[in-house]
Amino acid sequence: MRRLVLGLAAVLAMGVFQTWAQDPQNQPQLNVRANAPHELRDTTPKPVSSADTDKTDAVYTVAAGTRVPLVMKQGVTTKNARPGDPVYAQTAFPVAQNNHIVIPAGTFVQGVVQRVVRPGRVKGRAELQMSFTSLIFPNGYTILLPGAVQGTPGSQNEQMKGDEGTIQGPGNKGKDVGTVVGTAIPGAGIGAIASGAKGAAVGGLAGGALGLASVLLTRGPEVQLGIGDSVEMVIERNIDIDKSKVNRSDQ
Repeated sequence: MRRLVLGLAAVLAMGVFQTWAQDPQNQPQLNVRANAPHELRDTTPKPVSSADTDKTDAVYTVAAGTRVPLVMKQGVTTKNARPGDPVYAQTAFPVAQNNHIVIPAGTFVQGVVQRVVRPGRVKGRAELQMSFTSLIFPNGYTILLPGAVQGTPGSQNEQMKGDEGTIQGPGNKGKDVGTVVGTAIPGAGIGAIASGAKGAAVGGLAGGALGLASVLLTRGPEVQLGIGDSVEMVIERNIDIDKSKVNRSDQ
């Protein structure tokens, strides 16, 4: 009888042990992450989003130093221009990049008068400084500019002064001398007819004085840019042009 009881107890104990061993909730949990010598990393390549694409795929970059020929659409002269006055021009020739037109001909260019110097009556040349501030494409797309005057092609009078984009008017010395001499000679001739050699001298002095007075009262030549005159603009800093907005020949 005792053996029978012990056998039944052994069988019951074995059944409990097997049930406990099969139940995962009763098994000790191993911290595999803590004991792993190296953590596995996901090396699967991830797709590149549109935000990560290169900026050059969306814009044209026009480099600093690019020269753009312009045609004046409104006259500007040192005689009546004032700092802050607007300047209106238009591109005369397209700017191309990688077989695409980046800035088409006919693009409007807006600027502003920065400085005006009137010519002196005795010395000092006229000076006009302008800067260009924006490009307006035919479809209305607008870009801010840092542009300056590089030159005035075709002009026989104006020239550039310094690196700040200043247009300088011609000198007046030759004309002044001609004015003095031109008035002195007729005065001498009239004096000679009236009183001989002495009268010629007096008449010459009187004519010269009249010419000198005329020079002192008259200003030198002004800087004048008329409608249709050529001006060369230089872009002073890189500018980005949105490919989706600019009119191109391949659209």
